Amino acid sequence: MKLVVDANILFSFFLKDSKTREIIISFDIFEFYTPAFALEELLHHKEEICRKCKISEEEFKEIFNYLSLFVKIIPEEKFKDLARKASEISPHEKDIPYFALALKIKCPIWSSEKAFKNQTKIKVFSTKDLVEVLK
Repeated sequence: MKLVVDANILFSFFLKDSKTREIIISFDIFEFYTPAFALEELLHHKEEICRKCKISEEEFKEIFNYLSLFVKIIPEEKFKDLARKASEISPHEKDIPYFALALKIKCPIWSSEKAFKNQTKIKVFSTKDLVEVLK
């Protein structure tokens, strides 16, 4: 199953024993994709992630590199043609790339953002939803 992963899910990958990390690295039934800007968000919030996850900058780099082995990074050029359509269903302007990418590759989104579920065009899974799927 293909899934577009939002930045908040990627943030939780940095927590040592997170369910997110377990799902991403342990289940090869999934293919994960994210817009390139999501990785820029991780880098922009590096200090906050290190503080909240209690990791060093070096550990951040290692985990960041490890994450990129499991999540395919898609440049905006590959899905920007669907931005207008995505803007009609995305709850926030900043989230349009996730919806555009999901439209492009015809797959659900993995997000904890409750507002994402307030539309009916794209299926949205929370981490809890994915845990249920895996049972």
